[in-house]
Amino acid sequence: MDGWEEFSSQMDAYDKVIILVDENTKQHCLPYLEKKWTGQYELIEIPSGENHKNITTCQTIWNQLLELKADRHSLLVNLGGGVIGDMGGFCASTFMRGMDFIQIPTTLLSMVDASIGGKLGVDMDGFKNLIGLFKNPKAIFIDPQFLGTLPKREISSGMAEVIKHGLIADADYYEQVIKYPPALSWNELIARSIEIKKEVVEKDPLEKGFRKILNFGHTIGHAIESLNLDTDSHLLHGEAITLGMIAEAFISTRITGLSTESLEKIRKDILGDFSSRGNINLNPHKIFENCLKDKKNKNQKVLASLLSAIGKCEINVEISKKDVEEAMVYLKSTIKK
Repeated sequence: MDGWEEFSSQMDAYDKVIILVDENTKQHCLPYLEKKWTGQYELIEIPSGENHKNITTCQTIWNQLLELKADRHSLLVNLGGGVIGDMGGFCASTFMRGMDFIQIPTTLLSMVDASIGGKLGVDMDGFKNLIGLFKNPKAIFIDPQFLGTLPKREISSGMAEVIKHGLIADADYYEQVIKYPPALSWNELIARSIEIKKEVVEKDPLEKGFRKILNFGHTIGHAIESLNLDTDSHLLHGEAITLGMIAEAFISTRITGLSTESLEKIRKDILGDFSSRGNINLNPHKIFENCLKDKKNKNQKVLASLLSAIGKCEINVEISKKDVEEAMVYLKSTIKK
């Protein structure tokens, strides 16, 4: 039985199926899904984009679930990228104290990262994923065919999480994913990234310790993403995480022993061209303020995950405002190179 046959059997087990889409997945991905499953469903459509990942949109979803007479025995299918998956899963898990949901990730980033591990949530007051919970879907169905619907920028954004998996856990994999042309097929790349994340999550499902290695690049990356969210320099998640990984690799040379040679290698390997993103706000004071809101902090100390070498990561490393300031100086200089 292939994956889509399994998907059909799961869908057919529910009296009511609701599919959550945005305008992009409705146009580009829903027709493909309809070819794989011909059952009856209701549709909820929300606007695309991180700026709609909030409680207001959740209220829209909850209201539509009520209007469609969904109940705890219904199924919500989240067809989309990280925003759809995070928010759809959150809404399903809280509607009537929980209804089943299935994730069908349609972006590279959601295939290798966002849909795996049970993290769900929404942003609040400009801070990423401030409201949320842990809840695993009934199933996740991944089909690389959806990657053909994506623009190049979205593919590049997703590669940031793929690269992160190599940097924190597998130096050989890192060398494979940074090659051009790619050394791995999409199937191989997605499978290995999922394997890495799955191994980490199974050891620490609720992120009490070891799972925090997945946060490499995200403490500063989320801070940069939040700061530029509603500006002309809006960054995709993976773009912000790329900048965060470079900044945190710089700090790693000061605290956890990453070599300067490794830092320069990482910078050259992953930076790419940010010249078309406009004037990205890298104000160190505001970025550090955002870092103070990170969910993994303790006692008002900013705790980051830093590299000791390519393929090795340390968790719960305290970083200071001075560390962030110096990292922003480095980041600004390297973007201009």
